[in-house]
Amino acid sequence: MTDEPTMRIVIVGGGTAGWMSAAALARFAPPGYAVTLVESDAIGTVGVGEATIPAIRLFNEALDIDEGSFLAATKGSFKLGIEFAGWLEDGHSYMHAFGTVGRQLGLLPFRHFWARGRALGLAKPLAHYSANELAARTGRMQVGASGPGIPEVPYAYHFDAGLYAAFLRDYAETRGVTRIEATLAGARRAETGDIAAVVTADGREIAGDFFIDCSGFKGLLIEQELQTGYDDWRHWLPCDRAIAVPCEPSGNFTPYTRSTARPAGWQWRIPLQHRIGNGHVFCSEFMSDDEAAAILLGNLDGPALADPRAIPFVTGRRKQIWNRNVLAVGLSSGFLEPLESTSIHLIQSTITRLLTVLPGKQIDPAVVDGFNRRSAAEFENIRDFLVLHYWANRRDGQPLWDRMRGLELPQSLQQRIGEYLAVNQIQPAHDELFTEVAWFQVLAGQGLIPRSWNPIADRYPEGELAGFLGAVEKDCVETVRPMPLHIDCVAAVCGAAKKEKAA
Repeated sequence: MTDEPTMRIVIVGGGTAGWMSAAALARFAPPGYAVTLVESDAIGTVGVGEATIPAIRLFNEALDIDEGSFLAATKGSFKLGIEFAGWLEDGHSYMHAFGTVGRQLGLLPFRHFWARGRALGLAKPLAHYSANELAARTGRMQVGASGPGIPEVPYAYHFDAGLYAAFLRDYAETRGVTRIEATLAGARRAETGDIAAVVTADGREIAGDFFIDCSGFKGLLIEQELQTGYDDWRHWLPCDRAIAVPCEPSGNFTPYTRSTARPAGWQWRIPLQHRIGNGHVFCSEFMSDDEAAAILLGNLDGPALADPRAIPFVTGRRKQIWNRNVLAVGLSSGFLEPLESTSIHLIQSTITRLLTVLPGKQIDPAVVDGFNRRSAAEFENIRDFLVLHYWANRRDGQPLWDRMRGLELPQSLQQRIGEYLAVNQIQPAHDELFTEVAWFQVLAGQGLIPRSWNPIADRYPEGELAGFLGAVEKDCVETVRPMPLHIDCVAAVCGAAKKEKAA
């Protein structure tokens, strides 16, 4: 006779969202929590979220996942930032690199000294003051410090999302998660209105106390059953389709994601060990699928490995990510185009937020309200960051881009841009995803230069300011100089993991 679980959690759907949820619960849920994941091999996943941000390392480390084993299993590579090519105008490029740009001097962040130096003709473009960008542009990468007293460069990963899901499935099932192969047909409600069980196509019921909806855009529980509602943000982010296709690897094995502006949207390039992931996000009002596919296929590094696949979407979020005893994770919670590689991060942050308030059978409405409020704020902050990229452009004569320049911005974004342009002030909330350095790189990269700076920066004589800027640039060069090539770094990390496993 076995003890009955005290809490039954049912995950609806697999893919990256489902198996990240399952793996985290397998690692952290206390005894008495039984986790079941229901998925069908016949239902495909979107599978384009292959670029990440540095927070993914915290997730893997929390699960005690060996980095080399992970990279080998997912055919992954390292990522130091995102290049934005043509977003301001054709021929222009800048990078949102991870980590710091410059360094603080006294009380002030680097951007005040850069702004003053730029006005005086002393400062170079921001790329000269970012070790991550310098490493990325020269195809270099180092895990750990590249020398004594030199800090580690922050990094994320590119990986095959399907292989990552399979990797986490093995992790979760090894630690007690039960997987049920089934196609779901609906759900049974309890008298309270909560979900009591999900119902399979062959009539089986899988009962639970709490459900995690990872069923993708369709939102099987959060929307089809509970009719939660959706905030449509296409008036701010009008792109509504993507064409995705992998291609053979060729050219540079770059340690960064590339986003290239196109006439009605943008194209992504994500380099993996075994292929390059490519996609074209666009607005169907200004371009057809055939036109978008032709542009994508005409701008690949190598031969396509599959037929182009169309993915329709609606930018926005559920009105409640947690409704009754259902939590939406991944695409079922909402969608923001992957311009800043936030799709997998939103999965991670939702799971992390859940673990901090892990529910029992009785769910307190105050906990749900707080959870939804924080989730909504996260979506809105990311939305504003994405809108900034589109709004601050000079791509004259292209209808989508012309419309975006005339956009009525969200009030929160108007305020942020206004403070920056007036006095170089950037002050995200403490729990925002994007730091002031991230905002600064995109604001400046998109051609927005503040009209003034903190007058404390004027206390430094011009010669001293020039010396400071030169020293910062030199430090970046010295940090990057000893780094191996990215391709060699990936091989070394994966090789070390294989040797350790063999031993």
